[in-house]
Amino acid sequence: MAEQQYDVVVIGSGPGGYVAGIRAGQLGMKVAVVEKDPFLGGTCLHRGCIPTKSLLENADIWTKIQKAKEFGITVGDVTLDWGVVQTRKQGVVDANAKGIEFLFKKNKVERITGFGKLAGKGVVDVDGQKLNTKNVILAMGSVPKDLPHIKADGKRIINSDHILKISEVPKSMLVIGAGAVGCEFASIFARFGTKVTIVEVMPLLLPIEDEEISKEFTRIFKKKGIEVLTDAKVESAEVGDSGVKVVVSSKGKQQTFDVEIVLSATGRRAVTENCGLEGTKVVIERGMVQVDPFMRTGEPNIYAIGDIVPTPALAHCASAEGILVMEKIKGLEVRPINYDHVPNATYTDPEVASVGLTEKKAKERGYDVKIGKFPFSANSKAKILGESGGLVKYVSDKKYDELLGVHIVGPKATELIAEACAALELEATSESIARTIHAHPTLSEAMMEAAEDVAGHSIHQ
Repeated sequence: MAEQQYDVVVIGSGPGGYVAGIRAGQLGMKVAVVEKDPFLGGTCLHRGCIPTKSLLENADIWTKIQKAKEFGITVGDVTLDWGVVQTRKQGVVDANAKGIEFLFKKNKVERITGFGKLAGKGVVDVDGQKLNTKNVILAMGSVPKDLPHIKADGKRIINSDHILKISEVPKSMLVIGAGAVGCEFASIFARFGTKVTIVEVMPLLLPIEDEEISKEFTRIFKKKGIEVLTDAKVESAEVGDSGVKVVVSSKGKQQTFDVEIVLSATGRRAVTENCGLEGTKVVIERGMVQVDPFMRTGEPNIYAIGDIVPTPALAHCASAEGILVMEKIKGLEVRPINYDHVPNATYTDPEVASVGLTEKKAKERGYDVKIGKFPFSANSKAKILGESGGLVKYVSDKKYDELLGVHIVGPKATELIAEACAALELEATSESIARTIHAHPTLSEAMMEAAEDVAGHSIHQ
C-alpha cells in the first residue's frame, strides 16, 4: 500500500487540535488528527469545561427551585437524583463528541486513533503506523497536577478528572486552590448541600482577576455558606477509613479539618513526555513548548498550540491558536493573537468574567488609568432575576479614552463579556460604548452604565 502524504498531522483532538483539523479541511488541506482516547474533544469536552458547566446548570436550577417561594411559586418536596444528574451530563458530552465526528466527516478530516509522536523529519508514528506529513501541530493538552506533598489517590484525595465521576454528593469537602476550577466545584457542591471549605495560598479567591472583582466575589462566596481560607497553605492531608484529616496553616494559625474528600485544584501540567521531542529543535522550558507569535517551534514545520505552550490555558484560546496556525500554513494573511484580548470566564454563582488589563496591570504598563463602575444592584433586570450582587468595572486610558479592560462579577457575566471582547478588538473607547443604545431592561445596560461612569455621568447611580 502506498504511504499517505499529509499536508498536516495534528497530535491531539482537544479544542485546539480538533478546531485546527476542521480549519485545515475547510482550507482544502489533507489533514489527519491523531487522538489516543476513543473519543474526540479532549479534556475540555470530556473532563473539563463541558461536563463541569453541565453540573453547574443543575446547581443553578436547584438554587432557583430553592428560591421559588420568593417568586410566588410553591414547589413540593424537592430531591436530587445524582444518578440522573450524571446521566444528563454524559448525554451533553456524548452529543458534542458526535458533533465533532460529524464535522470531521463534513470537512474531510481523517481521524486516527492511537498515541502519536514525532519519529523523524516529517514523520509521525501512531503505535507503529507511520504518517508522512509536511507539517505537524503539537496539541497534546494538559493533565491535573498534584501538589508535591499531596498526591491524588482517586478516592479520598481527588482531582478535577476524578470529581466528575463521583457516585454521590459528599457531605463535606475541602478544595485546595481557588482558581476557576476550584471555585466552580466549590460552587456546585455547596449548592447541593456539601459543607465546602476552600483554601487558597493567595490573599483572594480567583487571584488572576482584578482585585476589586476578586474582593466582591470572595464576599458573595462567603455569604453563600462556603468557608474561605485565604493566605493559607495545606500542610498535610492524611487519609483515614472514612475521610481525610487536613491540616491548614493560615496567618500564623493551624487548623484541622475532617472531611469526606479533598479536591486538589492546584493547576495542570503540559503533556510533552514520550512525544518524540528529544533530539529535535523543539525547546521546552518549565515544562512548556516555546513558540514564536505564529506558534512555530524551533523545529521547522512543527507548531505547538493550547495547554502545552505558555499562553492562557483556555479552550477558546487553543481554538484561536489552531486556526491561526492552519491559516499561516496555507499562506493566508494572519496576525498574531493579542493575548490581552483573550477572555477569562468562571461559571460560579456569581459568575465572573474579564477581558483585557486589570487596573493594576494597566498602571504597571504605564497607562494613566480612568475607572468606571456600575453595580448590578442598580440594574432593573438583575432585580427582576433576584440576582443583584456584583458589578461591572471598566479600565480605560485617560489620554485617548481607549478601553483597556472590562471586569464583571454578577449574573450572566460570562455571556456579557462578549460585548467587551468585541469592543477591545475594535479598539473602542468607553464613550463609544456609553453612546451605544442598549435594550431595556437587560443586564447589558450595566455595561453601558459602567462606560458612562468612566466620564462621570452614569444615569442610575
